[in-house]
Amino acid sequence: MKSITINGSQRESVGKKATKALRNAGQVPCVLYGGDKPVHFAAPELAFSKLVYTPNAHTVVINLDNGETLNAVLQDIQFHPVTDRILHIDFYQLFEDKEIALNIPVNLVGNSRGVKNGGVLRRNNRKLRIKALPANLPDFIEIDITPLKIGDKVAVGDLPSDKYTFLHSDNTVVCQVRTSRVAVEDEEDEELEEGAEGTEGAAAPAAEGAEAPAAQE
Repeated sequence: MKSITINGSQRESVGKKATKALRNAGQVPCVLYGGDKPVHFAAPELAFSKLVYTPNAHTVVINLDNGETLNAVLQDIQFHPVTDRILHIDFYQLFEDKEIALNIPVNLVGNSRGVKNGGVLRRNNRKLRIKALPANLPDFIEIDITPLKIGDKVAVGDLPSDKYTFLHSDNTVVCQVRTSRVAVEDEEDEELEEGAEGTEGAAAPAAEGAEAPAAQE
């Protein structure tokens, strides 16, 4: 998984006055959990733009002014209800031998057969929560929707999960192709039906010919 580096300054004072002063100076108060004790630090608001304002998932490398470097993931973020400015961010520290739960975006590729025939693609879950070691965290979960016909769907149980575990039930629907007013029958299905009709038509004369001698007797 790709990572973003945040250069921060460790905070000694964590009171309301100190926090307000940081925000007035364009800094965002942050707390890193998961280690021996919480680590309080602050960084410029602009430093978080690539981390917060994106649909992608990232790990974070936090470089503190005391020379300490910590690996983490974004856990929670608070925005101002009016201005949407970042008020506070919580991080969770990563360890190589400890699994972490994280929401990973779903990336759909290909052109669905059902959509070509007028169906509608519905994305039920744009992100899926997984649990994995930091080294096994994917940038995204890719699903090829090319073979999906109208009425078909992809569930969590259909996805490979060798390096991580999905924190959803197997029947959780990720995406599906639903019918619409302009939908037409799949061409391949039509060919199969025509083949079946042709077989039945060919068999009929033979049956009639077999019954004819019996009638003459």
